[in-house]
Amino acid sequence: MSEDSGAAGGLFGGVFGRGGIGAETGDRAWLRALLDAEAALARAHARIGLISSEHAEAITAACVPEHFDARRLGADAAGAGNPVVPLVAELTRQVGGEASRHIHHGATSQDIMDTAAMLVSRRAGAVVADHAASAAERLAALAAEHRGTVMAGRTLLQQALPTTFGAVAASWLEGLETAADRLAEVLELRAAAQLGGAAGTLASLGADGPAAAAAFAEETGLAEAELPWHTERGRVADIAASLGRVCGAVGKPAGDIVLLAQTEVAEVEEFGGSGVGGSSTLPHKRNPIAAVSAAACAEQAPGLVSTLFAAQVQQHQRAAGPWHAEWPTLTRLLEAAGSAAAWLDTSLERLAVRPEAMRANLAASGGFPMAERVTADLAGELGRARAHENVRDACHEAARTGRDLADVLADHLEGRRGRAEIDALLDPAGYLGSAPELVDRALAARARRRGAERQA
Repeated sequence: MSEDSGAAGGLFGGVFGRGGIGAETGDRAWLRALLDAEAALARAHARIGLISSEHAEAITAACVPEHFDARRLGADAAGAGNPVVPLVAELTRQVGGEASRHIHHGATSQDIMDTAAMLVSRRAGAVVADHAASAAERLAALAAEHRGTVMAGRTLLQQALPTTFGAVAASWLEGLETAADRLAEVLELRAAAQLGGAAGTLASLGADGPAAAAAFAEETGLAEAELPWHTERGRVADIAASLGRVCGAVGKPAGDIVLLAQTEVAEVEEFGGSGVGGSSTLPHKRNPIAAVSAAACAEQAPGLVSTLFAAQVQQHQRAAGPWHAEWPTLTRLLEAAGSAAAWLDTSLERLAVRPEAMRANLAASGGFPMAERVTADLAGELGRARAHENVRDACHEAARTGRDLADVLADHLEGRRGRAEIDALLDPAGYLGSAPELVDRALAARARRRGAERQA
């Protein structure tokens, strides 16, 4: 392992290591988690009387990441297939004396690696949560501010019916917060300590095995597993799924922002200062680079989640290969989720909303998105089918000839509606349905969730 292993470091770190996620997923974070697991194991043994408290304190005192060389441990890991073996050897050397005899007692390498993976996931998950919470705060403000800001709703990338930008932001908010809440729930309930010994029977601890496992979980601060889960990888899959869901909830608004910021649409824009979002050749460019970067990070999640799902199929009581494949994959997935959420927060911080462009784009559509409203207005007199045919034919004629839709409708409706009535029917602001009220519901749901969190 190198100090810059993973996407969060090196040449691509500025894009794929956004925010504080790199500090909780890099080599030092893993080394800290491995040592925390070894220290917790020693304290657990002392708690149930297997070793003295003095020996546990000596082992804990030696579990300081700065005293270990991650690069050398990574190189030495090739001999045993994981970094725990050389780590235990070095820890034993550093502790020395009688206390060193009790290091790693009752555990196997996978116990320490799996427990460290859960600690890394918890700590990195807290960073993901922080970035997601900040982004959610900005989305809530946008939803409230633009509750009635009319814009085109788009289906299949074409204008459909009008909506409000507040309703769009509220939908983004709901997706992000529910995904972040699910991640928090999974990390709280499913991230469990692992202690099973060589074959998952705790044989080397004798009758003290279950008590040691319970004390170990308490010392790590992780959930206690009912059974060792060496080759039952549902916990890792649950974490992977929840991280993938966060990435999807981030990628959705990021992708929409990129589309809305297109030159021909220009309904939102990112302002990040001189040079931000620029081009190496085109001086005029103001790319929505934060949203682009959020999408780029989020796009990595499906493949990573898929790898972790595939790695659930593990042989017998200890796996040969699938388990090992989890470590870098989980690391990269945590990095992707944290960076994606951080970039979305940055994009929203920079975002300028252009209500005038939203209205202009709706006006440029020639009233076609309001055809449904005209049909509904006529259905009581003509019946649904005939009203639909009349309005459809008028839309086709207006599109073919380039005439104003209101004029064509006036001809087709044969005096059933006056021009002023037709103009009113074609006004997008009068056909928003429950969009403003849905914004209110989303913000109220957010307030309830936050209130429940404060009480918990």
